[in-house]
Order: sequence, then C-alpha cells, then structure tokens
Amino acid sequence: DPQGQTTLHALGSMGFTGAKSLRIGKYFDLALEAESRAKAEECIHVMCDKLLHNPVIEEYSFEIQEVA
Repeated sequence: DPQGQTTLHALGSMGFTGAKSLRIGKYFDLALEAESRAKAEECIHVMCDKLLHNPVIEEYSFEIQEVA
C-alpha cells in the first residue's frame, strides 16, 4: 500500500512515533502503540486533525481494538 506507507512516513516526520503501520483504502487500518486507551484516542484525534482527514468534506470515527 504505497499511499499508506507514504502517510505513515509523514506521521513519523510529524512526531507520531507510535504509529507502526498504516493501510489506506475505504477505511484506514492503523497500528499504534500508546501508554493507555485515552492516550491512543488523543493521538488518533490529533493525527486526523493534522493529516488524515479533510474537515471540509469528510467526517471520521474510529474504533480501538487492543491487541495482546
């Protein structure tokens, strides 16, 4: 997924070092390491506001699934 890799690289350049993988299609599938669920939610909101969505024409929602 070239678009996902490019966007993941951009997130890393913006300081989001917890972002580990990203696939982009109809949905974004993001693997993220965070200290807590609250920190993960905060990080996702900031990523979306800064890079991943266009608030003029898009809305977003997300679902967090913890992986052991």
